Amino acid sequence: MNLHLPHLDFYPRSLRRWTHWLGQTWARVSYGFHVEPTWLELNRLDIAIAGLPTAFDGFRIVQLSDLHCGWQVPIAHVHEAIALANAQRADLAAVTGDFVHKGYQHIDAAAEAVAGLRAEHGVFAVLGNHDFSVRNALGVPRYRGLHQSIDDALTTRGIRVLRNETLPLERNGQRLYLGGVDDLWTRFCDLSSALDGIPVDAPRVLLAHNPQTVQLLGGRRCDLMLSGHTHGGQIDWPGLGRPFLGTVGRRFAAGLYRHEQTHLYVNKGVGYGWRFRFRVRPEVAVFTLRAA
Repeated sequence: MNLHLPHLDFYPRSLRRWTHWLGQTWARVSYGFHVEPTWLELNRLDIAIAGLPTAFDGFRIVQLSDLHCGWQVPIAHVHEAIALANAQRADLAAVTGDFVHKGYQHIDAAAEAVAGLRAEHGVFAVLGNHDFSVRNALGVPRYRGLHQSIDDALTTRGIRVLRNETLPLERNGQRLYLGGVDDLWTRFCDLSSALDGIPVDAPRVLLAHNPQTVQLLGGRRCDLMLSGHTHGGQIDWPGLGRPFLGTVGRRFAAGLYRHEQTHLYVNKGVGYGWRFRFRVRPEVAVFTLRAA
């Protein structure tokens, strides 16, 4: 028996539009759940820095952020990001916080993964709000010792955790300073301790999990700040933008910004809080420093 279906034009225009919208939305949702959360993106940027010593012209930093190791993020995805970072053969590796999503269970898995990073000048890190178990700007921790356990796990594996401090990187007798601060929401973030002891004319790079930290520099020199935290909102929906970022979060949502004299890069992260990304792929970022 042959079954003849009426042509689509037979249906009312409103029904056709609704059917089209439903199909398009379902395709986007399926893609956002199954494809994009583990589809890594590699971003390369040149950053011009005034007074950069000649020895550091061409110095390369690879950045990962927001691993969120836990039941929701496949550990294979984290290891894939580590492998992609290593493939860049950068001079220095930086991880800008949120190693775990929640609690103590996945600390060792996160630390073991990060211990796989390789860079001539070392692997450096700062802690994020999830590492302090602080979920909002009120700064109330759920697990009071969590951040120290993560710090210890990273340190014993050779990762240098920067806690409101700066150290010099040396190359051919010249120096570039690398600093790091605790997460902004914890109220332990101390830019004075991190930056005030450096020679005024010395170029420096700062690791700070929350990009809003850039607004607290108070005139202190910071040539490049590497941050994460936002995940880029995880969703950039056509017509809606980034609905899961508030007004403050959207100001520095993802990518490269210029705030006063500081280059700020907001990494979209490797992991996620919940498995869904749309037009905000997880990333590994590589920065080549250039003399301005």
